[in-house]
Amino acid sequence: MSDLRSKSIFEFDVVLFLATVALTVIGVMSIYSSGVTAAGARFSSEYFKQMIWGGIGLVLMFGAAALNYRRLKGVSLQLYIAILVLLLVTAFFGRMVFGARRWLGIWQLGIQPSEFAKLAVIVLCARYLERIGARIATLRGFLVGLLPTLPVTLLVLLQPDLGTATVYVPVYLCMAFIAGAKLRHIAFVLVGSTLLVVFAVAPYYEEYVAGQHITWLAIFREPHLLGWLAASLVAVLGLAIGGLLVTKRSVFYWVAYGCTLVVGSLIGSLGARLMLRPYQVTRLLVFLNPNLDPRGAGWNTIQSITAVGSGGLSGKGFLQGTQTHFQYLPQQSTDFIFSIIAEEWGFVGSFVVFALFMAVFVRGLFIIAYARDAFGAYLAGGILALLFFHFMVNIGMAIGVLPITGIPLFFLSYGGSPLIAGMLGVGLLLSIYNRKYR
Repeated sequence: MSDLRSKSIFEFDVVLFLATVALTVIGVMSIYSSGVTAAGARFSSEYFKQMIWGGIGLVLMFGAAALNYRRLKGVSLQLYIAILVLLLVTAFFGRMVFGARRWLGIWQLGIQPSEFAKLAVIVLCARYLERIGARIATLRGFLVGLLPTLPVTLLVLLQPDLGTATVYVPVYLCMAFIAGAKLRHIAFVLVGSTLLVVFAVAPYYEEYVAGQHITWLAIFREPHLLGWLAASLVAVLGLAIGGLLVTKRSVFYWVAYGCTLVVGSLIGSLGARLMLRPYQVTRLLVFLNPNLDPRGAGWNTIQSITAVGSGGLSGKGFLQGTQTHFQYLPQQSTDFIFSIIAEEWGFVGSFVVFALFMAVFVRGLFIIAYARDAFGAYLAGGILALLFFHFMVNIGMAIGVLPITGIPLFFLSYGGSPLIAGMLGVGLLLSIYNRKYR
């Protein structure tokens, strides 16, 4: 029976493949729409380039599906080192576009290495998680697995590309969760990262959003108060560690846990303020209040929400979107591609896109369960986490519930690197599925 199954056409995940192709077709149509003016004149050929990249992506997808994914274990470190070199070259010698060096290439040809770095990190982390096994539940095992994400994140921040830099750590956390990491270790990184952003933005919130002094925010405004707070927390941390060593009571562990979390976030926030560019801080602030700068940083959010809301139930019709064709919506073929879909096809079209992505995610969960070995399960988990993270963040940006970070929507947003990287990821999922009985 297993021999028959291995030769069956149903060993190829048809649902995953068709959902990916359907999303890509919808993306090409939406990109075409973004390049047409209100008068019906076409001013962009992006849709044609996307079709070419989609064709290349399909070939590479089938190539990845035919490849035995287990072979990636032997070259995972080499792939990771190669992508680090590409990112380093990009950060200093890459093509400058909109104030950032994110592309390598000549003339109109090029790649965005940070998109492929996501897959390289996933492969290396999957190999590590398989090797370490149950030791991922230890603090050391968890932290060592986190290390590969740090150089990549820093190099991407140098470009600078804050949106892409936020991807790597959450993907690893999902993989570690699948591997059996303790929830308190995962929560420490998640909560710590959130507090770091809050502490970094807090001084600007008081000045630009609240418009008045807020008493408790004086801690971030006055360096000596921040110093006293940090010193106090370190003193409490020392006492908690001493109490834990002497009494072994869990209450001391959790006090030490909380103090370490806050102190680490405070220190990290100081570094974040040095690295964050003014426009990045502004994006975070206008997320809290888009009307803070309605004709500047808040314009994108306001216009995107307007486009999504104006679509209604069935939309205005293909090539009939006003926000799109009057060019009110910036980056409409990339960051805000979903806004075009929602405006022209309404709730019905948005539901279709959601349903197709849900098909991809559900099939991804089945593939994790079907995986023949731990490496395949972790690899599938990382790819699924990557696709889901992009889906949530990009659509969250479009409807105004998340800050604008510039993360593309896989298969839909214009761009060769994210499209090909996404299809390569799907190809690896197909490879894992195809070999579930072997």
